[in-house]
Order: sequence, then C-alpha cells, then structure tokens
Amino acid sequence: MQIDIRVMELLASKLCHDLVSPVSAINNGVELIEDIGGPMVDEAMKLIGDSAQKASHRLRLYRLAYGRAGSEENVAARDMRHVAQRHLEGNKITLDWPEDQPSEAAAAQRGYLKTLLNLVLVGEESLAYGGTLTLRADENGGCAVESVGRNAHLSLPLQAALEGASAIEDLTPRSAQAYITGRFAASFDFRVTHDHPEADRLILRLFPKISETQPMVG
Repeated sequence: MQIDIRVMELLASKLCHDLVSPVSAINNGVELIEDIGGPMVDEAMKLIGDSAQKASHRLRLYRLAYGRAGSEENVAARDMRHVAQRHLEGNKITLDWPEDQPSEAAAAQRGYLKTLLNLVLVGEESLAYGGTLTLRADENGGCAVESVGRNAHLSLPLQAALEGASAIEDLTPRSAQAYITGRFAASFDFRVTHDHPEADRLILRLFPKISETQPMVG
C-alpha cells in the first residue's frame, strides 16, 4: 500500500504536536520535585530530567525530518543544524555542520533542508562504531554529508532502500530511514547519491534540482 507523503507528514506533525506538551510537563514537574532535596531524589531527578530532555530533542528532530513543518519554506538552516546537533549530543558521533552551509539559495528550496536532515540521519546509520559526520556545500548548490569512522559504509539493503529499489515488504526498521530519505528527495525533485571512495569513508550527496547532467542515485 502506498501512502501519500503529505498524509505521512501531517500525521507525524500531529503526533509530535500531541506529544510535545506532556514531555514538556515532565520538565516542569522535575523542577518542582527538585525542591525536595536529598541525594536519592537528586539522582532520580537527574535521570528523569535527562530522559525528558532527550525525548524532547528527538521529538523536535522527528517533527522536522518527517512532519509537515520540515517542508515549510520558512524553516531556517540554523534550526535544522541545531536539531541535528542536539540529536547527536552526547553520542559517539561528532557532527561538523558549518553555520554558513548550505547556501541561502539552496536552503530556500522547498524540502531541501528536510531532505538534508534526513541524509544526516542516513549518515548516522553508517557509523555503527562512531565517527564524524561532516557537511560541506558546493558552489552548485549541492551538499555532501561525509561519514568517516570505523567501517563507515552503507550496506547493500540500505543502498537499495535509498535508491528506491527495495520492495516495501523487504524494508526493515534500519533501512526505512534510507528509503524515506530517497522518497523525500524524489518528491521534492532532488537527487541523492552514495559513494564509498575508500575504507571507513562514505559520501552522501544531495543535488538541488534534477538536471540531465546530474548523476542518478548510485
């Protein structure tokens, strides 16, 4: 069964909207309980506070990556970068996303930042043992997400998913991210490619608008 991307975006946006309030309430409750004091209470509250904060960061990420909000033209590159940074905070993966990238012209294209954020999540999947994700824009409006780390690669199932060559029934929770990234790119008339130039290095590229001179996914 095929599901229209807009329907999926709207559903994801509703879910995120409905969940943000109770998660934020956890933070408010933590602030009240912290007044009780005591070492055990402090330890428990830190755990609850950290968990609530992590859940809140993840919800913001999902809202922009999958929801309707990420498709709006008024989304700023700094917001996408901030969400990605907070998602990977405390992780074994370091994100290098310069403040001036991508260019304003590229970022202004509807769905460009949303697709780029999803491509960062694909890059995260390629670094099972940790490493560095580096984002670099080029003069033609394209952008590369480079994964460097031990055994950094995109498995064959993930490659097929990114290219849209996987049957829906063959998708797994792990390959779903690559699949939806490829479909977002196609929906917004962008292209993504993957390249493995050497061991422990993967380069994912996003091209702004389809042209005859740009390579196909692969």
